[in-house]
Amino acid sequence: MRRHGLDVVVPDVPDSSGPRYVARASLIISATGPVSPLVLVASGGAGPLVPAVALAQRAAHRRVGGYVFVDADLPRPPVGQSDEPVAMPPDWPEAPCGYLRTDHSLARTADEDRALREARLRGWVVAEQGPGTSKALTLNGLIAAL
Repeated sequence: MRRHGLDVVVPDVPDSSGPRYVARASLIISATGPVSPLVLVASGGAGPLVPAVALAQRAAHRRVGGYVFVDADLPRPPVGQSDEPVAMPPDWPEAPCGYLRTDHSLARTADEDRALREARLRGWVVAEQGPGTSKALTLNGLIAAL
């Protein structure tokens, strides 16, 4: 991604979930002094935590310009009394969203298929990495389309 001219911060947050993940990822992002607006990219189980990370960035006066989910679980708004481990801002998403399905395997799980369909239904920009295409190049194109 850096070769494509993007400022990239990849928080390494091992063995943390929920609020601890959000706090640690937010501290790492802050420490790097990223250029705003940010595009937050999440994969796998980090997807549902993105709205809380975005809220922390906005509280630190860093504008979020978009969100990309890479083969990720999607955030869900709370229903009734929420026992979710992190809060979802009521205005989320306040920036464009995209979903990238990578060519990581031929076997897709039902959850991956469901997330891809849901991203399309939400009107998000969706991209699928084709065989022989780099993930970075596909991701760069998706970010540019936001």
